[in-house]
Amino acid sequence: MLEMDHLRQIFSAALKRVDPFDMIVDHVRMQGSTLIAEFDGERHEADLNAYDALLVLGAGKASARMAKALEFVLGDRITGGLVCVKYGHAEPLKRVEVIESGHPTPDEHGVEAARRMADLARKADAKTLALTCISGGGSALLPSPLIVSRPGAQVALTLADKQGVTRALLACGADIGEINTVRKHLSGLKGGRFLKLLSPARSLNFILSDVVGDRLDTIASGLTCHDDTTFADAMAVIKKYRLATQAPREVIRAIELGLLGRIAETPKRGDPVAAKAENILIGSNRAALLAAQEKARALGYHTSALTCALTGEARQAAKFLYGVARDVRNSELLARRPAFVVAGGETVVTLNGPGTGGRNQEMALAFLAELARDERGGQGIHFLSAATDGGDGPTDAAGAFASAEVLRRARQAGLSIEESLNRNDSYTFFDALGRLHKTGPTMTNVCDLYMLIVT
Repeated sequence: MLEMDHLRQIFSAALKRVDPFDMIVDHVRMQGSTLIAEFDGERHEADLNAYDALLVLGAGKASARMAKALEFVLGDRITGGLVCVKYGHAEPLKRVEVIESGHPTPDEHGVEAARRMADLARKADAKTLALTCISGGGSALLPSPLIVSRPGAQVALTLADKQGVTRALLACGADIGEINTVRKHLSGLKGGRFLKLLSPARSLNFILSDVVGDRLDTIASGLTCHDDTTFADAMAVIKKYRLATQAPREVIRAIELGLLGRIAETPKRGDPVAAKAENILIGSNRAALLAAQEKARALGYHTSALTCALTGEARQAAKFLYGVARDVRNSELLARRPAFVVAGGETVVTLNGPGTGGRNQEMALAFLAELARDERGGQGIHFLSAATDGGDGPTDAAGAFASAEVLRRARQAGLSIEESLNRNDSYTFFDALGRLHKTGPTMTNVCDLYMLIVT
């Protein structure tokens, strides 16, 4: 179908705009011995002659591609480094080592990467310049289970503890900010603790945002930023989702000791360790959204952007987006037909069934349920919900399509939308129809895009 092909093209154009290699190469350069980085009118400079060591460190799904760009710009000026990425997201690098590890559930490779990253940070001194590459996924990819050994506070979290609490948080419907609030207080690196290890070295931190609102303390759990959250906030998340009996006991005990002041808080605003850290936001969902509009206009559509901050349950967001599509189709409210409407953000799914899927596939399935109730059977409405990193939940799909054509195929195949929703089994549903959107790893990560074509 023409509209489905157009949605694919538009999504590809959005991904190209937020390719971290291009963003760094276009905005970071050498001028003599001076490294210059300019993003959104902000200029950062560092005279490399003032440093004995230049390290590239990082974590996240896009961190290897970011490191590749820094190698392109800096070449053999880089003295070493290490980045940790999700399996399948590695890039061939010459000066920087790459370790692949587990996401969204952390694994032993991530623990080893975190240990080695911490060692490199501890060895850095005032004559070291660290260039860090931070992107979404860094929290899971770089697990450093908290270990505290002092009178009244003996804590030794394990990888199994981190895996257990991560699974519980992902299943309960907690958003990324809530998940990272807990993870920061169970880590030896996150929530600015990495900066404590890196001090007194200076750091320029290149950050690709995968969180709604682009909060630097939330992206990858704030490896290079102060932390405004507390142990009390972490416990509030545990209580909100009733995880006290589901999370590992040692996790709860660590948070309780933090509440009592027996475990030091994460670095807060104004902490001296942040003084030599410069955080640079290089890309966000907004950039992808604007690129999608630009491509849609080139294809002949009247365009409108709703928001880059859509959150909440995927099923409820689907109802909202269907309402927008129906208004455009029936009365050209918001945009004239043929219309392209886009939103960005990141929703959540509360798991109730044993199926396979992700938040974008769940949204597409819930949208299809709305089309099944539509007075015109969804005619004229075409929808794609997809993750910009190419991996929606624990699947190999970025997302899925919904339209009258998909609805017709489902009915012919005897597939039940409601049953699949009840089982959280959106992947199986769309896979049977050939309507998953698979991009493979995109090497970028700026949340999700929700795209409508209305004719």
